[in-house]
Amino acid sequence: MHAVSTTVDYSDSPREAQRLTRPFRLAGNGDGVVLPGSIVGGSRALRQVMQQVDAVASTDATVLITGESGTGKELLAKEVHRRGSRSRRPFVKVNCSAIPREIFESEFFGHVRGAFTGAVQERPGRFQFADGGTIFLDEVGDLPVEMQPKLLRVLQEGEYERVGDDRTRTVDVRVIAATNQNLAEEVRARRFREDLFYRLNVFPLELPPLRARKDDIPLLAAHTIARVAAKHRMPAPPLTGEDLDRLQRYDWPGNIRELQNVIERAVILSKGARLRLDVALSHVAGPTAEPTSPSQSRLDDVVLTERECRARERANVMRALERSAGRVYGRGGAADLLGINPATLASRLRALKITLPRPR
Repeated sequence: MHAVSTTVDYSDSPREAQRLTRPFRLAGNGDGVVLPGSIVGGSRALRQVMQQVDAVASTDATVLITGESGTGKELLAKEVHRRGSRSRRPFVKVNCSAIPREIFESEFFGHVRGAFTGAVQERPGRFQFADGGTIFLDEVGDLPVEMQPKLLRVLQEGEYERVGDDRTRTVDVRVIAATNQNLAEEVRARRFREDLFYRLNVFPLELPPLRARKDDIPLLAAHTIARVAAKHRMPAPPLTGEDLDRLQRYDWPGNIRELQNVIERAVILSKGARLRLDVALSHVAGPTAEPTSPSQSRLDDVVLTERECRARERANVMRALERSAGRVYGRGGAADLLGINPATLASRLRALKITLPRPR
């Protein structure tokens, strides 16, 4: 039996959350807020999202968080949980793209002894772990079609059965789901049930990509430098205006996760002196962070259509695959270059209908 670990987070008490929520100032860049779980920023786009979080957190409504990979969907889910009445109860994360198809039902709902070969003892599922709290279904677009009716039943009736058991159990959980896929398109392609989509999409939250909230980059960069320097027990290099210009010129296709990876490389390479963004950014895929011409600056202000964004994303992924010789996993692989999880990249390749090139 293949075991998949369960992530359970018992959130901070309200008093601890208040202590951890601290405003700070970055000279010349205004005020920002570091929230528990490291949601950082003060841009208008982020504030609009957080206003919606305030509105829904106190309810038990099902929330669907959408956004590109690396935008911080899990952190936002934790923030919804932390601000709600279930904050003292468990927060259980399930990565739907990481569970083998053949054990999905057992992982979700558990099994009884002897239910199948290898089931040597009774085992509870993720929903039972989350009873009274919140279950976070990450990458919900990768949920197998055969599992979707069973998830729908839990959402509608709060009932399920363990594998191999005829006893119906009840559960009281709040469901927060997240995806970087367009579930409406998945419904039209008959890869995702329409009724399940509507059950999940009660209160949608869309996290903007980092390129749409570049005002937050100074705050994110300063916060990441301090965290990385503490982690590696080394002096924090200064963040100059030139560094910020370079960071804000880059498009960040991997979003906040890519920014954090670049900053960590730059801090390690700095050895306590100047932040080595020049070297760190030379290893990333996609547009360079070199100074742009006035004509290019005007192009950067153009609003792209959804089709244009997808075409740009596809081209960037193809560049990463070319640089990695078609390798997705490992250091120097396409996922590493893009600053995203390999499972997320595999899902994105399917969504973009990209066939892996043969390794050279």
